[in-house]
Amino acid sequence: MASATFPLAPRARPIVTLTVNPALDISTSTAQVITDHKMRCGSSRIDPGGGGVNVARTIQSLGGDALAIYAAGGLTGATYRQLLEAENVPSLVVPIAGTTRESFTVDEGASGAQFRFVLQGPEFTEAEWRRCLAALEEAIVPGGYVVASGSLPPGVPADFYAQVARLAHQRGARSIIDTSGEALTAALAEGVYLVKPSLRELSELVGRELTTEQSEVDAAAELVARGSAQLVALTLGDQGAVLASTAGVIRLPVPHVQVQSAVGAGDAFLGAFVWRLSQGRDPESAFRSAVCAGSATAAKPATEMCAIAEVEALEKLLPVATRYEL
Repeated sequence: MASATFPLAPRARPIVTLTVNPALDISTSTAQVITDHKMRCGSSRIDPGGGGVNVARTIQSLGGDALAIYAAGGLTGATYRQLLEAENVPSLVVPIAGTTRESFTVDEGASGAQFRFVLQGPEFTEAEWRRCLAALEEAIVPGGYVVASGSLPPGVPADFYAQVARLAHQRGARSIIDTSGEALTAALAEGVYLVKPSLRELSELVGRELTTEQSEVDAAAELVARGSAQLVALTLGDQGAVLASTAGVIRLPVPHVQVQSAVGAGDAFLGAFVWRLSQGRDPESAFRSAVCAGSATAAKPATEMCAIAEVEALEKLLPVATRYEL
């Protein structure tokens, strides 16, 4: 297990991210996607991707610091590590026997559509996923933030993120979980500080369809009332985002940008949110930065992260948040 220094921005609370299923993101373009045809592609780009790592990359791009803990193995794992080191993201690698997965994105020139192919990742042994937890436990700083994000690869139990949340609580840190399915349900049963569901994920969590603006607001507030999360950030793509807390529920639109790639936009949203919180910003202020970071990253190619100047410029364009009566 490799060690790394962990520089902290002045007055910022420490942030640690965990990614057990990172992906080497390959992106390219072709004129048209046609069944059973050999499609010639344009230039390609490779980025180190995966939920928690992208969160850490966003924080680094915005001028902050976060320690990215991730599992990696095989030739793609070695390439992944080199790419992340080139970006100067503080990191700690948990070696695994399997090969780090790849994800493949193709932009179709004829339609402007984006096709995303996401592989499931290598199978973990119990010893490997337990080493990930052990590395995290050692890195958690009381009073800081723990961000566990992304899918779980085969072999990792569904309650893995619940165990992450438990470790954070025991160490006096705030846990932030961004995943889906059984892993998300188990984590919320444990209780977390912040969760970022999509509309589909929120619908599954509350057990009903969410077809109106009020139903979305009520569902987000319900998770807070249950004690599942102190903050619920519902992301709605081009329809904006909703933030629910004990202080109430607010909604923001997304600023208009020319979208190039949706890959990593949700991670950028989360990265900016946590970074602002670590600086002592209140949740509403952090939420504004998050919405703008997601949009700024969507305007970038492949999995390139946004810059602080871009986020601050978009923040100036946002209106005052809409507030809801519950």
